[in-house]
Amino acid sequence: MTAALEALLVRTSRTFALSIPLLPAPLREQVTVAYLLFRVADTLEDGFRWERDRRLAALDDYCAALRGEGDPMALAAAWRVAPPCNHPGYLELLDALPALLGAFAALDPSAGRRIAADALRTAEGMRAFVARASGDGALALRDRDDLRNYCYVVAGIVGELLTALFQPGAGAAQIERAVRFGEGLQLVNILKDAAGDAAEGRVFLPPGLDRAEVFALARADLVEARRYVEALRAAGAHRGVVAFCALPALLAEATLDRVERCGAGAKLDRARVAAIAARLDEALADGGAIF
Repeated sequence: MTAALEALLVRTSRTFALSIPLLPAPLREQVTVAYLLFRVADTLEDGFRWERDRRLAALDDYCAALRGEGDPMALAAAWRVAPPCNHPGYLELLDALPALLGAFAALDPSAGRRIAADALRTAEGMRAFVARASGDGALALRDRDDLRNYCYVVAGIVGELLTALFQPGAGAAQIERAVRFGEGLQLVNILKDAAGDAAEGRVFLPPGLDRAEVFALARADLVEARRYVEALRAAGAHRGVVAFCALPALLAEATLDRVERCGAGAKLDRARVAAIAARLDEALADGGAIF
């Protein structure tokens, strides 16, 4: 993995900047590139400084870039003129689009094709949700099914992609666990970030859906995440792959507990994150229970 990709990873992620380096090569670079490609789409979708039509045009242009069309340098320059958000790391990532696409083109072709197809599915799915927003870009999800469909687009597809990279030929049960795993992580983020999202015009918690029901759904999803990790371990997956999957699940469980106790905006401090990572390392080293 190049130093430039490592720097972008650190500046655009908390959890995955910790877990991706645990992967063996070449998975480490494949997943880094995939994460950053998905993060570009997410940044364009969430671009609260842009109105709806500007977001739609940006996502269209990005989809074309994923298909190998257009001029990535011109696209990055256009996004720089009127950026979609204020986050320095995300803006740096958008500016690095040509280099990111270059790193993507250098991946193993089989992995690259799968990453491109799934990144495109997610970007197109995000576009469909943005198209429903009001003219100023405000979006509110309607009900439980709408919430779950959104989670599939932004995180469930990622679970399917990672399973294809980690466990080629995995059965339907494991793929379904991967989708639920992704949904669980996304629900934790939605519950944690609800206040900040609402301030930027995104209401991912449907008004008619009881918050306790969302917590319950997230907890059920994280049970499936545990089963996903345990199935990987039982199948003899590389220790780094197991650690990569287990760490976000453990952090999500701890974050969900904290948000339920303290409310939206609550996060794990660095000491708690370090303690969880250390316990995971010990469990993997001595063959003990992860959860």
